[in-house]
Amino acid sequence: MPGITITISTVLSLLGLGIAFYYMKKVTSVPVDLGLEAKDSERLKFIHGAIADGAMAFLKQEYKFLSIFMVVFAIIIALLIDDSHTPDYREGIYTAIAFLFGGAISIASGYIGMKVATQGNARTTVAAKKDITSAFDMAINSGAVMGFALVGLAALGLVVIYLVMSSLMAGLGPENNHILMEVIAGFGLGGSTIALFARVGGGIFTKAADVGADLVGKVEKGIPEDDPRNPAVIADNVGDNVGDVAGMGADLFGSCAESTCAAMVISAVVFAADPNALLYPILITAVGIPISLITKLLIGVKTSDDVAPALRKLLIISSVLMAIVMFFLTMALIPEFFTLNGEQYTNMGVYFCFLAGLISGLAVGLLTDYYTSDKYKPVQELAASCETGVATNIIFGLSLGYKSTVYPYLCIAASIFISWDLAGMYGVAIASLGMLGTLVIALMIDAYGPVADNAGGIAEMVGLESEVRERTDILDSAGNTTAAIGKGFAIGAAILTSLALFAAFITAASNLQGEAITMSLLDPLVYTSVFVGAVLPFLFMAMTMRSVGDAAFEMIEEVRRQFREIPGIMEGTGTPDYAECVAISTKAALKEMIAPGVLIMGSPLVAGFLFGVEAVAGILAGSLVVGGVMAIAASNSGGAWDNAKKYIEAGNLGGKGSEEHKAAVVGDTVGDPLKDTSGPSLNILIKLSAILSLVFAPFFVEYGGILLG
Repeated sequence: MPGITITISTVLSLLGLGIAFYYMKKVTSVPVDLGLEAKDSERLKFIHGAIADGAMAFLKQEYKFLSIFMVVFAIIIALLIDDSHTPDYREGIYTAIAFLFGGAISIASGYIGMKVATQGNARTTVAAKKDITSAFDMAINSGAVMGFALVGLAALGLVVIYLVMSSLMAGLGPENNHILMEVIAGFGLGGSTIALFARVGGGIFTKAADVGADLVGKVEKGIPEDDPRNPAVIADNVGDNVGDVAGMGADLFGSCAESTCAAMVISAVVFAADPNALLYPILITAVGIPISLITKLLIGVKTSDDVAPALRKLLIISSVLMAIVMFFLTMALIPEFFTLNGEQYTNMGVYFCFLAGLISGLAVGLLTDYYTSDKYKPVQELAASCETGVATNIIFGLSLGYKSTVYPYLCIAASIFISWDLAGMYGVAIASLGMLGTLVIALMIDAYGPVADNAGGIAEMVGLESEVRERTDILDSAGNTTAAIGKGFAIGAAILTSLALFAAFITAASNLQGEAITMSLLDPLVYTSVFVGAVLPFLFMAMTMRSVGDAAFEMIEEVRRQFREIPGIMEGTGTPDYAECVAISTKAALKEMIAPGVLIMGSPLVAGFLFGVEAVAGILAGSLVVGGVMAIAASNSGGAWDNAKKYIEAGNLGGKGSEEHKAAVVGDTVGDPLKDTSGPSLNILIKLSAILSLVFAPFFVEYGGILLG
């Protein structure tokens, strides 16, 4: 049945968009001030409007810059990329089109997610007045819009770009399908480019505001978190959406698009004449949509104790259902036997590759939960270290982050070994898609987090009764842990995706050169390039951390100025200038995100042009291994510091206002840029470098290595 894969993928992607629309209407149909008295209603509408306006204003400014950048870079792609084996086709132009389309889908996904998150936060607050069940449903429904919309758009976008490019390049023939797939890889590059700036820019915005709010408000002035007297409080709430909704959404969209493109580049060599097997990677993404819907309908919350377990059950149940469904689809669509690079593999082997990635992703998520949740020993020990001051808290937090890399990396290494043994390079690409098999759920949970966090902040600023804040705190606490799980999941997916893209790059370059590319560590060029690649994550992390520091400095000075110059702020009779703090974060984020972006996108291009394909491969290998470890350590240290603070705030070790709490706040402030800016952004470094190298492989082969003669 030719075309069955395309048909099913199209239907399921449209289903995903329909489900997203349903949940969006379900969220927005609830009045934003339901059940509030007139005074509280007015205050809530003001705060909700300020957060929504600030978030959308930043997004519009960011997307305006990115639109110009994307057009300029598309022109560069069109001019530099050409395959000399196909003189009748301008692959550069087609790749540029795919690049712009991928970027547009990523922008649309971020916009939808941001829009619904800023609509869901205040509604979660008013739902919390009723009961915990209503509040949870509102927050998770808001996240569901993001999950189903983004995955639906990703799957549909991949189908559309395949059909369009297949039509435009129909004369190539099945034997040249790998060229078609290399062109389509531009779609993944477009998505990943948007992800880079969304992650870095969003991370700088949110942490500049967060650090400014915490250090001046909590530490210097001794006022609670989300206190309306803090001038940076609105910017802080805006930042939650900018970084964790738009940023994470673009990040995981990029992983999905890149993994799919990598798998199809490799499969084009094997399944050139079998469209169903060729497009099997797209189907993996699409199948996650109905599976996630079923899972969501099975999960409910009745009491506060059910919230955190419900979020974990979403991941576990969806993983089990995906494992069952994909067995039958793999057996039906992948040939029983196939050959890659002279080795024979089986469809059962491909299924086990998928399963290895799925299990590895779940394991990484649960391990992240263990190291970052205050329910377990590591974070409790970290909180106890605050009894002896800030220094020991910092030392313990760094130690925890370093230690937390071991088991996740072993899980990822095991999945790589198994998948490579069972299906070669193609197996690694399928494993990366297996890790992303529950992408809808991952996005749903991740978007839930900032919605719940904002809901608590709004409740505090409006001055609603304590039971409302207690319910939102329960939602926020669970969301904080699952956010850490989401970051671990994203990092694991990025590592596997990057390895798959690395394999696709080597495959593409070998096809273009007409001979296999060998990478020997005894080759001084390769060895040196690995060293250069290993140092890039450190340089990138230094740049992003410094950017947060510079932006935070401006924010701190502004908050101090307002406390000093605006009469009556501390007494509650004066009104802070929230808009100025939002403007500072916006300006800083847009300015500071440029240099890290140039570093990531420029390094492989310069290396390939000057030293050739082997140098690029060495840089990719070095940055992949080192960047992955750094990302996990940074993310987990930051998440642990955050939850150690919340553990003390819950009444342990002296509670709020104690010396232990002050030490924990400083630790959390140090950890914030690690877990929300530098750590997650390293995902993009290792993925974007790899997908960029894949897209520019024809350029490197044709014109690269000018310094080597």
